[in-house]
Amino acid sequence: MAEQSIAARKIAIDPDPLDPYRISAGFVVGDLVFLSGQGSIDDRGNVIHVGDFRAQFERTLTNIDAVLARVDSGIERVVKATIYVTDMANHTDIVDLRQRWGRPYPADTVVEVSGLAVPELLVEVDVVALAGDGAIVDEQCRT
Repeated sequence: MAEQSIAARKIAIDPDPLDPYRISAGFVVGDLVFLSGQGSIDDRGNVIHVGDFRAQFERTLTNIDAVLARVDSGIERVVKATIYVTDMANHTDIVDLRQRWGRPYPADTVVEVSGLAVPELLVEVDVVALAGDGAIVDEQCRT
């Protein structure tokens, strides 16, 4: 049997606000997209909506969708999300804004941390999404 190799294609962003931190925005590997943590930053890497958790989370989701769109994916194709927050008191806003994922909702973990890489950030989210022809099917697996 011949060996198969899997290529990891870097997602290109221009301008790339993550470049100064020596971080790639993400990679496409097979039919999956792996994104680095996204936050409430503009195209130049400046934190926006300082002090406003809800606005930061909304902008973070917008940024995720924009990066995924570069590889013909989108926020509705996210299958796993890890949400890092500096204050779990914002959990109600997280639950409310999760509806933006669409059904079926992705697997999701929320983690409270003492701080994020950029001190003004209140939330950071990394995701795994489908790429290519992969489709999310709203039916349950049974073993």
